[in-house]
Amino acid sequence: MAKLEMKVPSPGESISEVEIAQWLVSDGDFVEKDQPIAEVDSDKATLELPAEESGVITLKANEGDTVKVGQVVCLIDTSASPPKKKEAAVTPPETTTQAKSVASAPNPDPVATYAHGTPSPAAAKIMAENNLTSKSITATGKEGRITKNDVLMALSAGFSNDQISSWSGERVVRKEKMSMLRRKIAERLVSVKNQTAMLTTFNEIDMKSIMDLRAKYKDRFAKHHDVNLGFMSFFTKAVTEALALFPAVNGQIDGNDMVYFDYADIGIAVSSPKGLMVPVLRNAEQMSLATIEKEIKRLAVKARDGKITPEDMTGGTFTITNGGVFGSMLSTPIINPPQSAILGMHNIVERPVAVNGKVEIRPIMYVALSYDHRIIDGKESVGFLVKVKEMIESPEKMLFGSKDPAEVLLGL
Repeated sequence: MAKLEMKVPSPGESISEVEIAQWLVSDGDFVEKDQPIAEVDSDKATLELPAEESGVITLKANEGDTVKVGQVVCLIDTSASPPKKKEAAVTPPETTTQAKSVASAPNPDPVATYAHGTPSPAAAKIMAENNLTSKSITATGKEGRITKNDVLMALSAGFSNDQISSWSGERVVRKEKMSMLRRKIAERLVSVKNQTAMLTTFNEIDMKSIMDLRAKYKDRFAKHHDVNLGFMSFFTKAVTEALALFPAVNGQIDGNDMVYFDYADIGIAVSSPKGLMVPVLRNAEQMSLATIEKEIKRLAVKARDGKITPEDMTGGTFTITNGGVFGSMLSTPIINPPQSAILGMHNIVERPVAVNGKVEIRPIMYVALSYDHRIIDGKESVGFLVKVKEMIESPEKMLFGSKDPAEVLLGL
Protein backbone atom coordinates (compact mmCIF):
# COMPACT_ATOMS: atom_id res chain seq x y z
CA MET A 1 0.00 0.00 0.00
CA ALA A 2 1.56 3.29 -1.16
CA LYS A 3 0.45 6.32 0.79
CA LEU A 4 1.33 9.85 -0.21
CA GLU A 5 1.66 12.42 2.56
CA MET A 6 0.15 15.72 1.47
CA LYS A 7 1.74 18.67 3.22
CA VAL A 8 0.61 22.29 3.34
CA PRO A 9 2.49 24.17 0.61
CA SER A 10 3.82 27.66 1.25
CA PRO A 11 1.25 30.22 0.00
CA GLY A 12 3.91 32.93 -0.12
CA GLU A 13 6.67 34.69 1.74
CA SER A 14 6.19 35.49 5.44
CA ILE A 15 3.27 33.02 5.74
CA SER A 16 4.08 30.26 8.24
CA GLU A 17 0.64 28.82 8.99
CA VAL A 18 -2.81 28.48 7.45
CA GLU A 19 -6.26 27.46 8.62
CA ILE A 20 -8.31 24.61 7.15
CA ALA A 21 -11.40 26.58 6.14
CA GLN A 22 -13.28 23.69 4.55
CA TRP A 23 -12.71 20.16 3.32
CA LEU A 24 -14.25 19.71 -0.12
CA VAL A 25 -14.08 15.92 0.18
CA SER A 26 -14.89 13.40 2.91
CA ASP A 27 -12.64 10.93 4.66
CA GLY A 28 -12.38 7.78 2.53
CA ASP A 29 -13.38 9.44 -0.76
CA PHE A 30 -11.54 8.62 -3.97
CA VAL A 31 -9.97 11.78 -5.37
CA GLU A 32 -8.48 12.52 -8.76
CA LYS A 33 -5.13 14.20 -9.30
CA ASP A 34 -5.42 18.04 -9.22
CA GLN A 35 -8.97 17.83 -7.82
CA PRO A 36 -9.57 20.59 -5.22
CA ILE A 37 -9.80 18.82 -1.86
CA ALA A 38 -9.74 21.74 0.60
CA GLU A 39 -9.92 25.49 1.01
CA VAL A 40 -7.26 26.98 3.27
CA ASP A 41 -7.18 30.49 4.73
CA SER A 42 -3.92 32.36 5.14
CA ASP A 43 -3.65 35.85 6.59
CA LYS A 44 -3.70 37.21 3.03
CA ALA A 45 -6.01 35.04 0.92
CA THR A 46 -8.11 31.89 0.62
CA LEU A 47 -6.54 29.22 -1.57
CA GLU A 48 -7.62 25.83 -2.90
CA LEU A 49 -5.52 22.78 -2.07
CA PRO A 50 -5.41 20.32 -5.02
CA ALA A 51 -4.78 16.59 -4.72
CA GLU A 52 -1.21 15.72 -5.69
CA GLU A 53 -2.16 12.21 -6.88
CA SER A 54 -5.25 10.07 -7.43
CA GLY A 55 -6.35 7.70 -4.69
CA VAL A 56 -8.36 7.25 -1.50
CA ILE A 57 -7.93 10.15 0.93
CA THR A 58 -7.55 10.01 4.71
CA LEU A 59 -7.96 13.35 6.48
CA LYS A 60 -5.46 14.25 9.22
CA ALA A 61 -6.78 17.69 10.17
CA ASN A 62 -10.21 19.08 10.96
CA GLU A 63 -11.97 22.13 9.61
CA GLY A 64 -10.95 25.17 11.62
CA ASP A 65 -7.56 23.72 12.59
CA THR A 66 -4.52 25.98 12.27
CA VAL A 67 -1.68 24.04 10.65
CA LYS A 68 1.94 24.89 9.92
CA VAL A 69 3.32 25.18 6.40
CA GLY A 70 4.82 21.77 5.63
CA GLN A 71 2.54 19.90 8.06
CA VAL A 72 0.80 16.73 6.83
CA VAL A 73 -2.95 17.33 6.51
CA CYS A 74 -4.03 14.19 4.65
CA LEU A 75 -2.85 10.88 3.22
CA ILE A 76 -3.64 9.58 -0.26
CA ASP A 77 -3.53 5.84 -0.92
CA THR A 78 -2.24 5.88 -4.49
CA SER A 79 -2.56 2.07 -4.82
CA ALA A 80 -6.34 2.24 -4.54
CA SER A 81 -8.40 1.81 -7.68
CA PRO A 82 -11.18 4.19 -8.61
CA PRO A 83 -14.66 2.94 -7.75
CA LYS A 84 -16.43 1.14 -10.55
CA LYS A 85 -19.30 2.94 -12.12
CA LYS A 86 -22.64 1.20 -11.88
CA GLU A 87 -23.73 -0.16 -15.23
CA ALA A 88 -27.11 0.93 -16.43
CA ALA A 89 -29.69 -1.85 -16.52
CA VAL A 90 -30.36 -3.16 -20.02
CA THR A 91 -33.99 -2.81 -21.01
CA PRO A 92 -35.64 -4.54 -23.94
CA PRO A 93 -36.20 -2.38 -27.02
CA GLU A 94 -39.55 -0.65 -27.06
CA THR A 95 -41.99 -0.86 -29.86
CA THR A 96 -42.53 2.11 -32.11
CA THR A 97 -45.85 2.84 -30.40
CA GLN A 98 -44.25 2.76 -26.96
CA ALA A 99 -41.36 4.98 -28.07
CA LYS A 100 -43.76 7.56 -29.46
CA SER A 101 -45.81 7.61 -26.27
CA VAL A 102 -42.68 8.06 -24.18
CA ALA A 103 -41.41 10.83 -26.47
CA SER A 104 -44.69 12.67 -26.21
CA ALA A 105 -44.83 12.38 -22.41
CA PRO A 106 -43.70 15.46 -20.48
CA ASN A 107 -40.26 15.41 -18.86
CA PRO A 108 -40.29 14.72 -15.13
CA ASP A 109 -40.11 17.81 -12.98
CA PRO A 110 -36.46 18.41 -12.05
CA VAL A 111 -37.68 19.87 -8.76
CA ALA A 112 -38.40 16.35 -7.61
CA THR A 113 -34.73 15.36 -7.53
CA TYR A 114 -32.89 15.17 -4.21
CA ALA A 115 -30.25 17.67 -5.38
CA HIS A 116 -32.68 20.51 -6.04
CA GLY A 117 -31.86 23.51 -3.86
CA THR A 118 -28.85 21.78 -2.30
CA PRO A 119 -25.70 23.93 -2.30
CA SER A 120 -22.27 22.62 -3.15
CA PRO A 121 -19.77 22.70 -0.25
CA ALA A 122 -18.15 25.92 -1.49
CA ALA A 123 -21.56 27.52 -2.08
CA ALA A 124 -22.82 26.48 1.36
CA LYS A 125 -19.83 28.15 3.04
CA ILE A 126 -20.42 31.49 1.30
CA MET A 127 -24.16 31.27 2.03
CA ALA A 128 -23.46 30.75 5.73
CA GLU A 129 -21.04 33.68 5.85
CA ASN A 130 -23.60 36.01 4.26
CA ASN A 131 -26.76 34.63 5.91
CA LEU A 132 -28.26 33.60 2.57
CA THR A 133 -31.04 31.03 2.18
CA SER A 134 -31.60 28.75 -0.79
CA LYS A 135 -34.92 30.53 -1.46
CA SER A 136 -33.08 33.74 -2.38
CA ILE A 137 -30.78 32.04 -4.92
CA THR A 138 -31.53 30.91 -8.45
CA ALA A 139 -29.92 27.48 -8.90
CA THR A 140 -28.32 26.73 -12.27
CA GLY A 141 -26.39 23.58 -11.40
CA LYS A 142 -27.15 20.05 -12.47
CA GLU A 143 -30.55 18.83 -11.22
CA GLY A 144 -31.19 22.17 -9.52
CA ARG A 145 -28.07 22.22 -7.35
CA ILE A 146 -26.83 25.63 -6.11
CA THR A 147 -23.30 26.33 -7.34
CA LYS A 148 -20.70 28.72 -5.96
CA ASN A 149 -21.27 31.02 -8.94
CA ASP A 150 -25.03 31.10 -8.20
CA VAL A 151 -24.30 32.45 -4.71
CA LEU A 152 -21.83 35.04 -6.02
CA MET A 153 -24.39 36.18 -8.59
CA ALA A 154 -27.01 36.54 -5.84
CA LEU A 155 -24.60 38.62 -3.77
CA SER A 156 -23.73 40.92 -6.67
CA ALA A 157 -27.43 41.40 -7.47
CA GLY A 158 -28.20 42.79 -4.00
CA PHE A 159 -30.65 41.70 -1.32
CA SER A 160 -33.99 40.05 -1.85
CA ASN A 161 -37.19 40.52 0.13
CA ASP A 162 -36.53 37.21 1.85
CA GLN A 163 -33.27 38.56 3.25
CA ILE A 164 -34.76 41.86 4.38
CA SER A 165 -37.00 40.12 6.85
CA SER A 166 -38.07 41.41 10.21
CA TRP A 167 -36.63 40.19 13.49
CA SER A 168 -37.66 36.65 14.34
CA GLY A 169 -38.46 37.53 17.95
CA GLU A 170 -36.21 34.76 19.23
CA ARG A 171 -33.37 35.74 21.55
CA VAL A 172 -30.70 33.73 19.75
CA VAL A 173 -27.00 34.43 20.24
CA ARG A 174 -24.51 33.06 17.71
CA LYS A 175 -20.75 32.90 18.08
CA GLU A 176 -18.59 32.22 15.03
CA LYS A 177 -14.84 31.86 14.88
CA MET A 178 -13.12 34.62 12.92
CA SER A 179 -11.28 33.38 9.86
CA MET A 180 -7.53 33.83 9.75
CA LEU A 181 -7.95 36.45 7.02
CA ARG A 182 -10.49 38.42 9.09
CA ARG A 183 -8.24 38.22 12.18
CA LYS A 184 -5.29 39.54 10.18
CA ILE A 185 -7.37 42.40 8.77
CA ALA A 186 -8.49 43.34 12.29
CA GLU A 187 -4.92 43.18 13.59
CA ARG A 188 -3.60 45.40 10.78
CA LEU A 189 -6.37 47.99 11.18
CA VAL A 190 -5.72 48.32 14.90
CA SER A 191 -1.96 48.55 14.35
CA VAL A 192 -2.44 51.46 11.92
CA LYS A 193 -4.35 53.46 14.52
CA ASN A 194 -1.71 52.73 17.17
CA GLN A 195 1.51 52.98 15.16
CA THR A 196 0.94 55.82 12.68
CA ALA A 197 0.19 59.53 12.92
CA MET A 198 -2.83 59.24 10.64
CA LEU A 199 -4.68 62.35 9.48
CA THR A 200 -7.31 62.82 6.78
CA THR A 201 -7.81 65.73 4.38
CA PHE A 202 -10.96 66.17 2.28
CA ASN A 203 -11.99 67.81 -0.97
CA GLU A 204 -14.86 67.76 -3.44
CA ILE A 205 -14.76 67.01 -7.16
CA ASP A 206 -17.15 68.22 -9.84
CA MET A 207 -17.70 65.03 -11.84
CA LYS A 208 -19.50 66.67 -14.78
CA SER A 209 -16.54 66.66 -17.21
CA ILE A 210 -15.62 63.04 -16.55
CA MET A 211 -19.27 61.92 -16.68
CA ASP A 212 -19.82 63.73 -19.99
CA LEU A 213 -16.65 62.16 -21.39
CA ARG A 214 -17.70 58.71 -20.22
CA ALA A 215 -21.24 59.08 -21.58
CA LYS A 216 -19.88 60.18 -24.97
CA TYR A 217 -17.34 57.41 -25.45
CA LYS A 218 -18.39 54.49 -23.23
CA ASP A 219 -20.08 52.49 -26.03
CA ARG A 220 -17.15 52.92 -28.43
CA PHE A 221 -14.73 52.20 -25.61
CA ALA A 222 -16.51 48.95 -24.68
CA LYS A 223 -16.71 47.84 -28.32
CA HIS A 224 -13.08 48.65 -29.06
CA HIS A 225 -11.49 47.38 -25.82
CA ASP A 226 -14.02 44.72 -24.78
CA VAL A 227 -14.31 46.19 -21.28
CA ASN A 228 -16.57 48.80 -19.72
CA LEU A 229 -15.32 52.29 -18.93
CA GLY A 230 -15.73 53.15 -15.25
CA PHE A 231 -14.59 55.93 -12.96
CA MET A 232 -11.91 53.87 -11.22
CA SER A 233 -9.59 53.95 -14.24
CA PHE A 234 -9.74 57.77 -14.36
CA PHE A 235 -8.96 58.04 -10.65
CA THR A 236 -6.14 55.49 -10.93
CA LYS A 237 -4.59 57.43 -13.80
CA ALA A 238 -4.98 60.74 -11.97
CA VAL A 239 -3.41 59.22 -8.84
CA THR A 240 -0.34 57.95 -10.71
CA GLU A 241 0.23 61.40 -12.23
CA ALA A 242 -0.16 63.09 -8.83
CA LEU A 243 2.20 60.59 -7.16
CA ALA A 244 4.93 61.58 -9.61
CA LEU A 245 4.60 65.16 -8.35
CA PHE A 246 4.39 64.20 -4.65
CA PRO A 247 6.68 61.15 -4.18
CA ALA A 248 6.32 61.19 -0.37
CA VAL A 249 2.68 60.13 -0.77
CA ASN A 250 4.01 57.06 -2.59
CA GLY A 251 6.63 56.37 0.08
CA GLN A 252 6.92 54.23 3.19
CA ILE A 253 8.74 54.27 6.52
CA ASP A 254 11.19 51.43 7.18
CA GLY A 255 12.60 51.80 10.67
CA ASN A 256 14.55 55.06 10.63
CA ASP A 257 14.57 55.23 6.83
CA MET A 258 12.10 56.66 4.33
CA VAL A 259 11.63 54.53 1.22
CA TYR A 260 10.55 56.10 -2.08
CA PHE A 261 9.39 54.18 -5.17
CA ASP A 262 9.95 55.22 -8.78
CA TYR A 263 6.87 53.27 -9.81
CA ALA A 264 3.23 53.17 -8.76
CA ASP A 265 1.77 49.82 -7.68
CA ILE A 266 -1.82 50.79 -6.93
CA GLY A 267 -3.94 48.63 -4.63
CA ILE A 268 -7.67 48.59 -5.41
CA ALA A 269 -9.80 47.66 -2.40
CA VAL A 270 -12.57 45.23 -3.36
CA SER A 271 -15.23 43.53 -1.28
CA SER A 272 -15.33 39.74 -1.45
CA PRO A 273 -17.22 36.96 0.36
CA LYS A 274 -14.09 36.54 2.51
CA GLY A 275 -13.86 40.22 3.46
CA LEU A 276 -11.93 43.22 2.21
CA MET A 277 -9.11 42.42 -0.21
CA VAL A 278 -6.65 44.75 -1.93
CA PRO A 279 -5.25 43.31 -5.18
CA VAL A 280 -2.47 45.38 -6.74
CA LEU A 281 -2.08 46.89 -10.22
CA ARG A 282 1.63 46.58 -11.00
CA ASN A 283 3.24 49.60 -12.70
CA ALA A 284 -0.11 51.35 -13.02
CA GLU A 285 1.73 54.48 -14.16
CA GLN A 286 2.48 52.68 -17.46
CA MET A 287 -1.11 51.54 -18.07
CA SER A 288 -3.74 53.02 -20.36
CA LEU A 289 -7.32 53.45 -19.15
CA ALA A 290 -8.34 50.27 -21.00
CA THR A 291 -5.51 48.26 -19.45
CA ILE A 292 -6.42 49.53 -15.99
CA GLU A 293 -10.08 48.55 -16.46
CA LYS A 294 -9.16 45.07 -17.70
CA GLU A 295 -6.74 44.47 -14.85
CA ILE A 296 -9.21 45.68 -12.22
CA LYS A 297 -11.89 43.39 -13.66
CA ARG A 298 -9.53 40.39 -13.72
CA LEU A 299 -8.41 40.88 -10.13
CA ALA A 300 -11.92 41.62 -8.83
CA VAL A 301 -13.25 38.40 -10.38
CA LYS A 302 -10.39 36.42 -8.82
CA ALA A 303 -11.11 37.96 -5.41
CA ARG A 304 -14.84 37.27 -5.56
CA ASP A 305 -14.28 33.70 -6.79
CA GLY A 306 -11.84 33.03 -3.96
CA LYS A 307 -8.93 32.50 -6.38
CA ILE A 308 -6.86 35.52 -5.40
CA THR A 309 -3.27 34.71 -4.39
CA PRO A 310 -0.94 36.43 -1.92
CA GLU A 311 1.23 37.53 -4.84
CA ASP A 312 -1.77 39.47 -6.22
CA MET A 313 -2.03 41.49 -3.00
CA THR A 314 1.54 42.22 -1.92
CA GLY A 315 3.85 45.09 -2.73
CA GLY A 316 1.40 47.96 -3.23
CA THR A 317 2.65 51.52 -2.77
CA PHE A 318 -0.73 53.33 -2.61
CA THR A 319 -4.37 52.24 -2.25
CA ILE A 320 -7.71 53.47 -3.63
CA THR A 321 -10.98 52.46 -1.99
CA ASN A 322 -14.48 53.29 -3.23
CA GLY A 323 -17.11 53.32 -0.50
CA GLY A 324 -19.44 55.03 -2.95
CA VAL A 325 -20.48 51.70 -4.42
CA PHE A 326 -22.21 51.01 -1.09
CA GLY A 327 -23.72 54.50 -0.87
CA SER A 328 -21.14 56.14 1.41
CA MET A 329 -21.16 59.95 1.16
CA LEU A 330 -18.06 60.59 3.29
CA SER A 331 -15.68 58.47 5.32
CA THR A 332 -12.18 58.33 6.75
CA PRO A 333 -10.32 55.47 5.05
CA ILE A 334 -7.67 53.65 7.07
CA ILE A 335 -4.15 53.37 5.67
CA ASN A 336 -3.15 49.96 4.30
CA PRO A 337 0.23 49.28 6.00
CA PRO A 338 3.10 49.60 5.25
CA GLN A 339 1.81 52.21 2.81
CA SER A 340 1.59 55.84 3.89
CA ALA A 341 -1.62 57.00 2.21
CA ILE A 342 -4.99 55.89 0.87
CA LEU A 343 -7.56 57.68 -1.30
CA GLY A 344 -11.24 57.24 -0.50
CA MET A 345 -13.85 57.75 -3.22
CA HIS A 346 -17.54 58.20 -2.39
CA ASN A 347 -20.94 58.36 -4.05
CA ILE A 348 -21.86 61.03 -6.60
CA VAL A 349 -24.67 63.33 -5.52
CA GLU A 350 -26.18 66.29 -7.35
CA ARG A 351 -25.55 69.43 -5.30
CA PRO A 352 -25.96 73.19 -5.82
CA VAL A 353 -22.58 74.82 -6.48
CA ALA A 354 -21.42 78.28 -7.52
CA VAL A 355 -20.13 78.33 -11.12
CA ASN A 356 -18.99 81.67 -12.53
CA GLY A 357 -21.16 83.54 -10.08
CA LYS A 358 -24.26 81.44 -10.74
CA VAL A 359 -25.80 78.54 -8.83
CA GLU A 360 -25.83 75.32 -10.83
CA ILE A 361 -26.67 71.72 -9.99
CA ARG A 362 -23.57 69.59 -10.49
CA PRO A 363 -22.66 65.93 -9.75
CA ILE A 364 -20.28 66.16 -6.80
CA MET A 365 -18.09 63.51 -5.21
CA TYR A 366 -16.39 63.99 -1.87
CA VAL A 367 -12.90 62.48 -1.71
CA ALA A 368 -10.70 61.80 1.31
CA LEU A 369 -6.96 61.23 1.63
CA SER A 370 -5.77 59.57 4.82
CA TYR A 371 -2.01 59.82 5.27
CA ASP A 372 0.79 59.16 7.74
CA HIS A 373 1.94 62.56 9.01
CA ARG A 374 5.33 61.08 9.95
CA ILE A 375 6.38 61.00 6.29
CA ILE A 376 3.81 63.22 4.53
CA ASP A 377 3.41 66.90 5.41
CA GLY A 378 0.13 68.77 5.19
CA LYS A 379 1.30 70.73 2.15
CA GLU A 380 2.05 67.53 0.25
CA SER A 381 -1.18 65.78 1.21
CA VAL A 382 -3.38 68.74 0.29
CA GLY A 383 -1.39 69.42 -2.89
CA PHE A 384 -1.71 65.79 -3.94
CA LEU A 385 -5.48 65.75 -3.45
CA VAL A 386 -5.89 69.07 -5.28
CA LYS A 387 -3.97 67.67 -8.27
CA VAL A 388 -6.25 64.61 -8.36
CA LYS A 389 -9.26 66.95 -8.24
CA GLU A 390 -7.89 69.11 -11.08
CA MET A 391 -7.22 66.13 -13.34
CA ILE A 392 -10.65 64.59 -12.79
CA GLU A 393 -12.33 67.94 -13.47
CA SER A 394 -10.10 68.48 -16.56
CA PRO A 395 -9.25 64.96 -17.82
CA GLU A 396 -7.06 66.25 -20.67
CA LYS A 397 -4.46 67.21 -18.04
CA MET A 398 -3.70 63.52 -17.51
CA LEU A 399 -2.01 63.50 -20.92
CA PHE A 400 0.38 66.30 -19.97
CA GLY A 401 1.63 65.42 -16.50
CA SER A 402 -1.25 67.24 -14.77
CA LYS A 403 -0.54 70.45 -16.73
CA ASP A 404 -3.05 72.36 -18.81
CA PRO A 405 -2.55 71.66 -22.56
CA ALA A 406 -2.15 75.40 -23.18
CA GLU A 407 0.67 75.53 -20.61
CA VAL A 408 2.48 72.72 -22.39
CA LEU A 409 1.99 74.42 -25.75
CA LEU A 410 3.41 77.66 -24.38
CA GLY A 411 6.28 75.91 -22.64
CA LEU A 412 5.19 77.11 -19.22
